[in-house]
Amino acid sequence: ALQTPTTKLLIAADGSARTVANAIERHDATQRAKINPLLRPFAPKPFKVTRFVDDNARVYKSVPIALPADWPHDLNYSSRQDRLNLEALPSDDRGNLCALLLMKPEEEFAQADASAEALRAYFDENLPQFSALIGEKEMTALAKKPASTLPAFRFAGPRLNCEKRTLVLGDAAHTVKPYYGLGANTALEDVQMLSDALDDAAKTTASSADVDDEAVVPTAVQLFSDRRSADSAALVTMSRNMDRPGKLFFLCFLAPLILDGIFHKLAPKIFDPNMFAMFQRQDITFWKIQRKKRLDRVLQILSIGTLLTGAGVGLKTGVNLLARVVGRSNMFVSIVMAAVAAIGVIL
Repeated sequence: ALQTPTTKLLIAADGSARTVANAIERHDATQRAKINPLLRPFAPKPFKVTRFVDDNARVYKSVPIALPADWPHDLNYSSRQDRLNLEALPSDDRGNLCALLLMKPEEEFAQADASAEALRAYFDENLPQFSALIGEKEMTALAKKPASTLPAFRFAGPRLNCEKRTLVLGDAAHTVKPYYGLGANTALEDVQMLSDALDDAAKTTASSADVDDEAVVPTAVQLFSDRRSADSAALVTMSRNMDRPGKLFFLCFLAPLILDGIFHKLAPKIFDPNMFAMFQRQDITFWKIQRKKRLDRVLQILSIGTLLTGAGVGLKTGVNLLARVVGRSNMFVSIVMAAVAAIGVIL
C-alpha cells in the first residue's frame, strides 16, 4: 500500500538530480500564482533554481595516479592542452591522485573503446610527466571506458528552505563543475553550517522560556538559509567565470587573476589577493569574496583609467612644449615621436 512518511526535518542532498529542489520550485510557483496580481510584486521572491546554459561543454574520464615519493603530495596538478585538460587532486595523504581528463564531447579520446595506443602516444608527447605514472592496464581502461558528462552550473535561491522543515544543501543547492575541489568541499561546509545552525537554535530555545523544543528545527532551517543562500549564488557565479569559452575565459578569469596579482603586490592593504588565495581563508564567505572582488575590479579600473588619463595629459603637454621649442607643429612632433617609439619597439 502507498504510504506517506513524515519527518521533523527533510534535508535534500540528492545532488544535481535536485528532485526536492525542483518540487519546491513548482510548489512556490503554484503558491505565487494564487496571490493577487496587484500584491504579487510585494510578495517575497519565490524559490527558484537558476540554470545556466553550458557554453563550454566538457566530458571526462577518470584515472588513478600514484605520485613518486619525491613529488609533493598536497598539491593539485593541472595541465591544459589543445585537445584535453588534466586535473588531478589528492585522494589521500600518500600521494594517490584522482585525475580527470576533460575533453570536448567530440574528441577522439572521449569516445568509448578509443585506441589505448593512440592515447599513450598522446600522453608521451604532450604529458610525459604523467604518462610515466600511468600503467598499461590503467591506460587501456582509460581509453576503453565511456566518458561521463559534467553537471551544468545551477544554484537555488534566494533561500534554501521551503517553509519550516525542508532545506537543500550540497549540489542540490549549488552545482559546479569539479575542477577546483569546490563541489565536495562546499557540501561539507554546508553540513558544518547546518550543524552550527542547529546548535545555535538549541541555545536560543534553551534560553527562552517562550520557545518550546519544537521550534528548534524551524529556527535552525531559517538560520541555515539566511547564512548560506547568498554563498550558493556567489559560488556558482564565480565558478562559472572560470569555465567560459574562448575570449570570455581570458576576460572573466585570466585577466582578473593577472590584475589581482599586480595590484595586490603594489598595494596589499587596499587590494585583496586573487580568488584562489581567498578561497583558502576560513574567515570569509563566498559572498564576501565576490563582493570584495567586485570592489577590487572597480578600483582597478579607476586606477588604470586615472593612470592612462594622466599619461595622456602628460604626453599632450610634452608634445605642445616640444613643438614650441623646435618651432614645428604638434602633428609633426607627434608623428616623429610615434616613429621613434615604433623603431624602439622593433629594435
